[in-house]
Amino acid sequence: MDQVTLRSATDADLPDILEIYNDAVLHTTASYDYEPHTLAMRQAWYAAKVDQGFPIFVAERQGRVVGFSSFGPFRAWAAYQYTVELSIYVAASDRGRGVGKQLMKPLIEAARAMNIHAMVAGIDANNEASLRLHRCFGFQEVAHFPQVGYKFDRWLDLKFLQLLLS
Repeated sequence: MDQVTLRSATDADLPDILEIYNDAVLHTTASYDYEPHTLAMRQAWYAAKVDQGFPIFVAERQGRVVGFSSFGPFRAWAAYQYTVELSIYVAASDRGRGVGKQLMKPLIEAARAMNIHAMVAGIDANNEASLRLHRCFGFQEVAHFPQVGYKFDRWLDLKFLQLLLS
C-alpha cells in the first residue's frame, strides 16, 4: 500500500475535498445532505473553519487527497465552547485502508491542544465502519435517535458517540 501523508488542508485542496464530500452525499448515509455542494459552499466552509481557528486535515496519497477531517462547534451557545463535533470523510477508493484512523489522530491531538473537553460524532446507525473507527479511539455511544433522517427512500437512525478528553 502506498504511503499516506497527513497535513493541514489548504484552499488548493478544496476541489478534492468537495469531490470526496459530494460522493458521500450522493452514494452514502455518511452525510444526510441530499444535494451536492458547490465549490463556493466548500470555500465558505473552509473560510469559516480558518476564521474560527478549527483544524482541517487531509490525507494525501501520490499527490491526491484521499480523505479529510475537521471539527467545529457542537452547538452555538457559549456553554458548549469546550465541545466540538468532528467529521471524517474518505474517498470511496480508499475506504477500509486505514485512512480514517490516520485522520482521527491529529484531530484528537488538535482538540487537546485547544483545551477541548469533549468530542462528539454524529454517525448513521448503519455505518458500522465509522462506528468501529470511533470506538477504536475510545468514543462511546451516548445517544441513539431513531428515524430522524430520511434518505434513499428509508428512515435513518442517528447515533451520537462522544470522547471525553480530560
